[in-house]
Amino acid sequence: MSQSLLVISRQAPWNGPGAREALDIALAGGAFDLPIGLLFLDDGVLQLAVGQAPQAVQQKDLTANLQALPMFGVEALYACAQSLAQRGLSDTALAVERLDSDGLRALIDRYDQVITL
Repeated sequence: MSQSLLVISRQAPWNGPGAREALDIALAGGAFDLPIGLLFLDDGVLQLAVGQAPQAVQQKDLTANLQALPMFGVEALYACAQSLAQRGLSDTALAVERLDSDGLRALIDRYDQVITL
């Protein structure tokens, strides 16, 4: 039986390579049919903001990677409700399950392996 993997993305989309690496790990795991979950936490929720303009900071857009997640079998998408609220994000580019602190603990406990980027 495959070990389940939760990838926690904590970096803003253009604040270093962490956001892209988290998406790449999730997509790769999904391509190999691993049970994968992706949690957006802290500044990582900024990846979910609608109407981003990566060209303004001379970066590649992560939107295509985010939209490809379900095609690779990564459908368990979560976001920290507190992180979203603190950053004023009520509308998100992806459908994610919003979790409070108790939900976050329960989520992390459900997975065999956890990677934080």
